[in-house]
Amino acid sequence: MRRSTITLAFALSLSVSSCNERGAESTATPSHDSSRPTDRVGIFRQIQAPGAVLDRIKTEPASLQKVAQSMTAPGEIALDLKHVAKISSRIEGQVQIIHVQLGDRVRAGQPLLEIESLRLDELVQEYLVTKAQADVAASTYRRTENLWKERIVSERQLVEHRGVFLESTARHQHVREKLINMGMSSQELRELEHGSHQEGHKYIIKSPIQGTVIEQNVVRGQGVAPGNELFEIVNTDRVWVFANLPIEQARQFKEGDQATIIPKGGESVVAPLTYLSPVADEQTRTVKVRFEVSNLNERLKPHEFVEVKLAVKGSPTLAVPVSALASIDKSRGVFVQEGANYHFVVVDTGREGDGWIEISKGLTAGDQVVTQGVFDLKSVLLKEHIGSGE
Repeated sequence: MRRSTITLAFALSLSVSSCNERGAESTATPSHDSSRPTDRVGIFRQIQAPGAVLDRIKTEPASLQKVAQSMTAPGEIALDLKHVAKISSRIEGQVQIIHVQLGDRVRAGQPLLEIESLRLDELVQEYLVTKAQADVAASTYRRTENLWKERIVSERQLVEHRGVFLESTARHQHVREKLINMGMSSQELRELEHGSHQEGHKYIIKSPIQGTVIEQNVVRGQGVAPGNELFEIVNTDRVWVFANLPIEQARQFKEGDQATIIPKGGESVVAPLTYLSPVADEQTRTVKVRFEVSNLNERLKPHEFVEVKLAVKGSPTLAVPVSALASIDKSRGVFVQEGANYHFVVVDTGREGDGWIEISKGLTAGDQVVTQGVFDLKSVLLKEHIGSGE
């Protein structure tokens, strides 16, 4: 393969006529290596690295690598809906006590507010009455059952008492479930039954999650009805990032693939792809994807715009580490070692990713490319050029 190489003379953009004039001189100049390979085309100068520089030089062969092809898409941070709670009342009443306010951090199970409700009073009374009725019916049924076994009462009376027992038990259970649905615990109901309930007949609303109160729509003394939104609590320890990809790009990814989330002015973070929409947007013909991001430090803010960077690894191609590249007079190239000498070879590059860059022209597999000490060799080349007076 023919590959272009340059010397410092080319790097400093010498004119074509000047190059032609020096062509004959170069052949006779001892400082140029007459044993350089014939497949490297162009005028170049081989250099030898001083001993102090040699210790810092490392090489590795150009080789076939799966260079990742990077693509970016605009994204937006959103709340993880599993960690969002909108707090509303399940009963009509009047707010008596508010325990938290906007901005407070709350734990799961922490009381938020207390509501005084006539309807709650009625349900508590109904609960106690049906509990007493169920207890009496249960006792009567057990006594009748024992008497029936001794042939003292008729089977008809047993059946009647059994029916009363089942009916009263069902009525009591129904009222009990209503109170539990309002947030009362089994322990609180037992306290009601024993007359040791310390909270009175107040409906206490508790936080279902740990998080921060980001919205408050209630004040003390306010009347509330079922469905009225009183608080919104969110936990941003984990957030979602949504992006929209063209259909042809979306086909290259699957759940579990990694992406880099880059916020403006913030540190980037790697996150897994957790959702790939099975349908494309009818208007934009794009596919929505979602990433789950750990956000314990709360640096990412919901509704913030970010950049989502994804990478797709293609087929193996000739590549070198990105650190091997150097630029001389707007030309990109690498230093190649041949024996004790090094020379600069111009290359054409392609895809770049994961620390590798594709070389489409200029090298062959196995060429020993300098990956560390590139700056040192470039400095040596500049000094030799200045010293030669060219």
